[in-house]
Amino acid sequence: MSAPDRADVLLEILTLEELDTNLFRAGNPDEPFMGHLYGGQVAAQALAAAARTVSEDRHPHSLHGYFLRAGRQDRPTIMAVDRDRDGGSFSSRHVNALQDGEVIFSALASFHVDETGIDYHVVGLPDVDAPESVPEHERIGGHNEMFDIRYLVSSPTDPWSSSRMWVRPRAKLPDDRVTRACVLTYMSDMGWAFSAVPGSDGIGGPSLDHAVWFHRSVPVDQWMLLNLEPVSVAGARGVFVGTIHDRAGTLIASIAQEALLRPRREQQ
Repeated sequence: MSAPDRADVLLEILTLEELDTNLFRAGNPDEPFMGHLYGGQVAAQALAAAARTVSEDRHPHSLHGYFLRAGRQDRPTIMAVDRDRDGGSFSSRHVNALQDGEVIFSALASFHVDETGIDYHVVGLPDVDAPESVPEHERIGGHNEMFDIRYLVSSPTDPWSSSRMWVRPRAKLPDDRVTRACVLTYMSDMGWAFSAVPGSDGIGGPSLDHAVWFHRSVPVDQWMLLNLEPVSVAGARGVFVGTIHDRAGTLIASIAQEALLRPRREQQ
């Protein structure tokens, strides 16, 4: 099955089944593409579950999560939502993603009513080629089934290690604020920021904790630039920050993540 044929997988995994009040079941792609659940998928599904418990006038503005255990692709994930607080303009939710009775991901999500105020951000994109001038990589599968991805900075042997890429969903998605934020959350865990760090060959590991801030809600059926920058590697952990811009240079979201960085032979 070709990538365009499976484009709707993204919408399928973001559509949760309500089991009971504050309890949801999240599914996985029928054809797994990693040895474990992709962290961005679990985070996006956790945000989708949290949003189901919030009034429609409140929209996601941040997500902070910890990856606690590797998830299994042959098991659904149960999303248990705690309604921590509903204030005058903010709502806070705590989501535990569970498999086999154990928490694999724990997240805090915050929602905010729309307010007017100063609108400022650093305008402009890095000096990169336009997405139309960057060929699709011949490797089709995984994220490429759901997204058209044009890798800009990557190793010659593994384009998925890219720290900079143009991305857009292949499927036609509902254009609502929650879906937009969930797509950005899925994207936010793509790529690898540490390839350019001296001495980083042969090291890697899982994500430990992850944060996304949603600054502006724009349609996500367009090209978006994901750009990742490492800021620190120490103590077998690495931290990077990232941004997602639209092609006009508008800052849509910011990202921060910490990952475990060990020699890969020690992870076996």
